[in-house]
Formats: sequence, structure tokens, C-alpha cells
Amino acid sequence: GCRMWTLAWLGMASLCLGAAWAVPAKERRKAEKPKADVALYENLDLDNYDLTLDNYGEILDLSNYEELYDYGDLAPKIEVGTLAPRPKDPEPLPNLDAMAETPKLQPPTTAGPIHPAPFPVQGLPSCLLCLCIGTSVYCDDADLEHIPALPPDTAYLYARFNRIGAVRAGDFTGLKKLKRIDLSSNSISWADADAFRLLPSLQELIVPENRLTALPELPRSIVRLDARLNRIPSAGLRPEAFRDLKQLQFLHLSDNQLDFIPAPLPESLRSLHLQNNNIQTMHEDTFCDSQDHSQVRRALEDIRLDGNPINLSLFPDAYFCLPRLPTGRF
Repeated sequence: GCRMWTLAWLGMASLCLGAAWAVPAKERRKAEKPKADVALYENLDLDNYDLTLDNYGEILDLSNYEELYDYGDLAPKIEVGTLAPRPKDPEPLPNLDAMAETPKLQPPTTAGPIHPAPFPVQGLPSCLLCLCIGTSVYCDDADLEHIPALPPDTAYLYARFNRIGAVRAGDFTGLKKLKRIDLSSNSISWADADAFRLLPSLQELIVPENRLTALPELPRSIVRLDARLNRIPSAGLRPEAFRDLKQLQFLHLSDNQLDFIPAPLPESLRSLHLQNNNIQTMHEDTFCDSQDHSQVRRALEDIRLDGNPINLSLFPDAYFCLPRLPTGRF
């Protein structure tokens, strides 16, 4: 009996000693953890911390950022032995033979609207041959040989890079709203005298890179004429062709065959490009009125005469009224 009592007392004592020893062990493990180095944060002013693009490089050193960061922790874990999901069966393709069959046309009913007969090929309106957006008609690179019939409200026509060979008097009949005609890079060799004259709203006529040998009469509303890279000689211009064009501001006739500067020029003119022609001489009244030495022609600031065989220094009295001297050989 005494032996059993002694064993029970020893068991109870060991349990109490184990519990008492466990608490200091936890405290010891906490104490064994390394303390943070307070010196690392001593120089960091958290009260005035402001991270901007200017001081970003001073606060964070990005030169070895990839070396310090361990990207291995972010690598996805792949379980070996798992199977990818089975792909879905592809949907059956439509029967192309059935789709290619010509749909059966239903006989017209008397209740519906009656559509007009189709136009013949040579009389197709421009909105079937070209692209019509609002009041603009785009016929660029459409293999046209003549100007198509245009809608009556057309204001802007672009028919560049075609094979149009001539402009007829009736091509623009009734187009009172037409403001711009661009026929660049065609094969136009002639235009009727009245092809453009009767257009009351025309402001821009653009016909560079054609084969014109004469200019037709222009409406008084014209602001810009671009006829560069043609074959127009001085004989192809009507006498005093530009005198009455009081709205004309840009006259570009470079790379033609002109022998002299077309004069008189309207006071509204701002830009005159005549480079690469055959101009050899100039009259003293070409730009300025030699009888009025108080004249100042402020609008005409851009005159190009380079590429001509004329020596501009031989005509010193021809530029006194201009804000700038012409560009060319002096």
C-alpha cells in the first residue's frame, strides 16, 4: 500500500514540474527570435515622407531589385498526375453547299413600292461607282475615264488617280454648291472653256499631275488654283486671266512651260509658285505699281521663282512694295 502511494505521489510531482518548465520554454523561444535592427529605420523620416518621381530613386534602390526579391515563392505549384480537362467537341461547320444555293425570289406584290429600272453601266451615278458621304463624293483610284454624274448637292469631289482624259462643259451642270474639285493625277489634256466658269461656289480647283496645255476660264469665286506639273505654256493662259479673280489667294503653276509671269495679279494673292518654268524676264510693274512708290502689298508674302533662267537682281525696282523678296537666283 505504501509503495502504490509513493508511485502516485511521484507521478503528480512530475506533471507539475513539466507544466512549470513549459512556460519558460515558450518565453525562451520568443527571446531567441532575432530582434529587428533599429538602426535600419533611424534615418527614415516618416513624418515628412513624400514619394514623388523626383526622389523615387533616392528612397528605393531599383538597381538590384530583382536580385533581392525571391520570385520562387510566386511560382505556381503543379500537381503531378493531374489531367487537363477534356476539350469540348468542335461544333459542326455549316453546310457551305446549302448556303451557296441561290435564294428563290418572291414575286413582287402590288402593295409594295415599285423600284425604278437599273441604270445602264455607262450611266451609273457616282454613288454606285464611288463613295458618297454627306456632300462629299470620293472617286479616288476608281479606274474612271470621265467624270460621273454627281448628286445635285455635291460640295466636294475627289477623283484622283484615275484615267480621266478631258473635262466637258456639262460635267458639272447645275452643281451650285460645288466648292472643291480635286482631279490630281489623271490624264486630262483639255478642258472646255465653260467647264468651271459657271460654278458659282467653286473655291478650289486642284488639277496637278495632268497633261493640260491651257487653262479654262475660272469663276470669280476661286480662292485656290493648283495646276502644277502640267504642260501649260504662256500661250495657254488667256490675257489678264487672273486680274478679275478678287478672291484668289493661292496660285500654283510650278513645273509648267511658262515664259513670263502672268500679270496683272489680284491684290488678294498671298502665294505665287512659278518655280521650274522657263521665265527669263520680268516687267517692273509685275508686282508693284511703278508710278506709286507709296504702295505696300502686304498680302503677297510667298513668291517662288527658283528653277527659272531669270536673274532677279536685274529687276531691283520690281519688289519695293513687297514684304519679302521672291525666292530665286539673284
